Amino acid sequence: MRVLRHLRRVAPPIPRVVLTLGNFDGVHVGHQAILRRAVEEAAARGARAVALTFEPHPIAVLAPDRAPPILQPLHDRLAMLRELGLDLCVVQRFTRTFAALTPEQFVEEFLLRHLELVHVVVGYNVRFGRNRGGSVQTLEVLGARLGFGVDVVGPVEVDGSQVSSSRLREVVAAGDMRQARRLIGRPYSRRGRVVVGERRGRTLGFPTANLHPRRRVLLPPDGVYAVSAAIDGRRVAGVLNIGIRPTFGGARRTVEAHFLDFAGDLYRRWLVVEFIERLRGESAFAGPEALKAAIAADVVRARRVLAAEPTLAAGGR
Repeated sequence: MRVLRHLRRVAPPIPRVVLTLGNFDGVHVGHQAILRRAVEEAAARGARAVALTFEPHPIAVLAPDRAPPILQPLHDRLAMLRELGLDLCVVQRFTRTFAALTPEQFVEEFLLRHLELVHVVVGYNVRFGRNRGGSVQTLEVLGARLGFGVDVVGPVEVDGSQVSSSRLREVVAAGDMRQARRLIGRPYSRRGRVVVGERRGRTLGFPTANLHPRRRVLLPPDGVYAVSAAIDGRRVAGVLNIGIRPTFGGARRTVEAHFLDFAGDLYRRWLVVEFIERLRGESAFAGPEALKAAIAADVVRARRVLAAEPTLAAGGR
C-alpha cells in the first residue's frame, strides 16, 4: 500500500478511484466492513482502492479540550489498512482551514480536483465538511450530479450494540480486553520502546521490560494483564503491569512486562504488546516477599489464560 501525505501535492488527478474516508481510529470491525467493501468495489471496477484519513484527529484541532485519547498511533493504523488490501492511503493534515470547507467544496474543490472518483464507500453515519454538515444524503446528491456512485455500509453490531470508536474506547478504559478483541477482531495492542527501569523486577526473580508507550494513545486501566508479544519471530506470553508500583511508594505510572520462558536483551527495541485479559487491579502489598508471591500467582493464572491462545500454543503467528 502506498501512503501519500496531503492530496494538495498531487497532480494530475489520480485515475479511477474507489474512495472511502474516515478517521478509522482503532480500525474496528465496523471500519473493516467499510474498507473491505471499498477493496471489493475497486477490484470489480478495475479501479484503485483509496482510503482518506486525517491527522491529527479532527476533534484535537476543533475542540482540543474534548479530544479523546486515540486508540492507535498512525503507524499502527496504516499497518492495519495495508493488511486489508488498500492500494493507497492518503493522510490528510487536518487544519481549521481544511475544516472550513463546506461539504460541496470538500467534494468538488478538494476530492475531485485530486481524485477521479468512480465510486465512494462510506459508513452510514459519515459526516464531513464545515460543521459536519455533509452526510450520506449529501454524497448521494453530489454523486448523481458529478458522476460517481455511493455505497453505504453499516451499522455493524457486536452483541446487539453498534460498533464505534467511542464504544471501543469505553471498553478499553474499563479493562475489558475480551470485549475489545471482539470489537477489533484481534487483541487490543500497544506499541512501546523498551527503556531502562529500576531493575526491581530482576531482584524479585521476575525481570521486566519497561515499556515507554506513545503519548496520547489510550492505555487500559492500572492492573495486571495476561499479554503476548512477537519477539524474534515467535509469539511469547507474558504478564504486564500498568500502575505506579504502590508497594514501593511509586508515583509515576509505568508499563512493565515480564515475558514467560524468555531470556534476552530487549533494551531499546520496539515491542507490540497484545492485551489478552485483565487478571486483577493494582494492589499495594506488605513488602517485596508478598509482592513476589502475588506475581508468582499472576504468572500461574496468565499461563492458564494464554494456554488457550492458538497463536501461543502454536509458537507463532
